[in-house]
Amino acid sequence: MRILKQKMTWLGVAIVLVVLIVFGLAMMGSVLGSKPKELPVALVVLDQPAELVTGETFAVGEIIQETLGSNPELPFVWHVVDSEEKAREGMDKRDFYGAVVLPVDLSTGLLSLATSSPIHPNVKLITNEGMSTQASIVVTQALGQALKMINEKLSQQLLGQIEQQNEHIPVETAKAFMAPMNVQEEVMHSPGVNNASGNAPALLTQIMWIGSLVTGIVLFLAGKKVVDAGSRRWTVIALQAIVGLVIVSFSSGFTIWMATSWYGMEMADAGATWLFLWLVGSAFFLLQSSLLNWIGFRAMPLLVLLMFFSIPLLNMAPEFLPHTTRDWIYSWTPLRFAAGGLREVMYFGGLDAASSNTSVLWGVFAGFLVLLLASGFKAGRSTDAAPTSVTVGLK
Repeated sequence: MRILKQKMTWLGVAIVLVVLIVFGLAMMGSVLGSKPKELPVALVVLDQPAELVTGETFAVGEIIQETLGSNPELPFVWHVVDSEEKAREGMDKRDFYGAVVLPVDLSTGLLSLATSSPIHPNVKLITNEGMSTQASIVVTQALGQALKMINEKLSQQLLGQIEQQNEHIPVETAKAFMAPMNVQEEVMHSPGVNNASGNAPALLTQIMWIGSLVTGIVLFLAGKKVVDAGSRRWTVIALQAIVGLVIVSFSSGFTIWMATSWYGMEMADAGATWLFLWLVGSAFFLLQSSLLNWIGFRAMPLLVLLMFFSIPLLNMAPEFLPHTTRDWIYSWTPLRFAAGGLREVMYFGGLDAASSNTSVLWGVFAGFLVLLLASGFKAGRSTDAAPTSVTVGLK
């Protein structure tokens, strides 16, 4: 039992608790309270009201718009647009996670169900899967259920009107009333095959962060030895930056080749993805190397914590995150700009689609390149100062 009397034992227990608290906060605390809220979704109401025999108007589009907009259980912010083309353009620009399109013949089609030539109107439910697989699932499930409930209410309403007229309807017509609207589901910007259900950009980001960190550590240690051997520090730092960027260029290309050749990841433009991944890895390498050269291995806890706090957020839509996590971590972490840019390059049309994230990463690249080169002028510890000589005269 002597081990329990050792201070090191209780210090170890305290360290374990601190590690569990910090990494628990990083891996769980920032995301466990997440839930969808205020997801932007487009609503296209093209429906033209139909006139009933009583002289009243039958406007199903307005009814559906009011029903969807007044449902507090739907975690959406509705953006009404006047055409399906504008809704699709909005999804191309990552403005909407999905869209509901109510056709022109919605009201007239429903009324035709009681005639000899019924027309089932087609309502489109479009999801923007490339923007966020998680959000697209919520859009599909929540809106699918809402449209199903609206379909049932319309069925009851139409059957009620027939009942009031004391008319007998054929069996086929009754069956048509059971599901008045056809809901057609469509996916835009599908991630493709072997893309980890749309989470491949986050995986590539993590791989490049770790690869760049290893590169930075190796070159930092090698450079330290060369400087200790008498080489000029600034020259060593400049060479460290050049060699590191070359290694990152190779490693990013190898990562793309490995993902496509070994694991069958489908990429619309592997070349553009490689170029952006090189920018990601270069920005990471310069950031990590700058911290290592300025404060040494004391930077490692910062880099490790940054990685662990960022990783759980990379696959999540920002609308799912708690406000604290979104404002204090997600808004600035460089890993999310990397993952977001890769998502745009891989699923939304190449480098042109990632202009905003590309600008941020170029800013990180330039800023930390300057800091890294500036560390070449940092004064090292003096180990070769000339000793002060004292002459003692003997009488």
